[in-house]
Amino acid sequence: MRNELAPAWHRFKWGDFEATVVSDGSLPLGKPQDSFVGPGADRITGMLTNEFLDPNAATLEQNVLVLNTGRQLLLFDTGMGESMGADSKMFGPTTGRLLANLRAAGIQPEQIDMVVATHAHCDHVWGLVDANGQRVFPNAQVAINEADVRFWTDDANKRGPAFMNVFIEGAKKNLNAYRDRFVMVRNEQEVVPGVTAIFAPGHTVGHTCYAITSAGRTMLNTGDLAHHQVLLLRQPLMEFSFDTDPKLSAQTRARMLDRLATDRHAVLSYHFPWPGLGHVRKEAEGYGWVATPMNVTSLG
Repeated sequence: MRNELAPAWHRFKWGDFEATVVSDGSLPLGKPQDSFVGPGADRITGMLTNEFLDPNAATLEQNVLVLNTGRQLLLFDTGMGESMGADSKMFGPTTGRLLANLRAAGIQPEQIDMVVATHAHCDHVWGLVDANGQRVFPNAQVAINEADVRFWTDDANKRGPAFMNVFIEGAKKNLNAYRDRFVMVRNEQEVVPGVTAIFAPGHTVGHTCYAITSAGRTMLNTGDLAHHQVLLLRQPLMEFSFDTDPKLSAQTRARMLDRLATDRHAVLSYHFPWPGLGHVRKEAEGYGWVATPMNVTSLG
């Protein structure tokens, strides 16, 4: 018995770009009814059971994209990191594996030219600095929506759900270390050639997806547009308890899923089953997830 896992990274070509998906580890949410609420929540047990998933536990993945454009190396989100000590393990001990897997994939933190953040939640930006507050990616700029920076670094927003206080403290610690390196993304405009920001607000005030286009192929990095490949696709108007504006988030999700199904663009989803690559198709009253087979024989 070897009792060990292979390093969690997967590499493929996207047009003229090279993409590597690196895992920060799984993120267990616990009882799904605690996180997924609202329209359709009464169907959670049946939906999960029908898909051979545990109806008593919702587990998300953390699929971090590294994109080599030939000119720059971009890292989309950073996982939970270790900057907040014990709070960095608020979702259990399986998170915080990005750096080990990044190095296993042959990529060093100092090689990253830009961290592109979908939003400022803990599992997306807490890996920007280490436990001592030092930059983990010393040569990187940070591209992010300005509205998210303002919201998650404002102590006045420490209200409502109990998690808000620690989320804001974590965002302040991680984002403030890169204040002089911010690139504020703008809707429907390129962050770098081939990478276009698409605002998708609701989960946070400035939640942003990114369209990655090269040689006529487009893939949408959807961030937290949908956290679960069954629950929030079959029931897109269901709500997620960590949404800043649950109603707006649901409307944004429904609109974007329809666009993805219609345009048939490829998807990289941060929280879907490893490595998060696939397509969205219309199915009954909602949508279905079609995972892309992993090519382990070539980068083709």
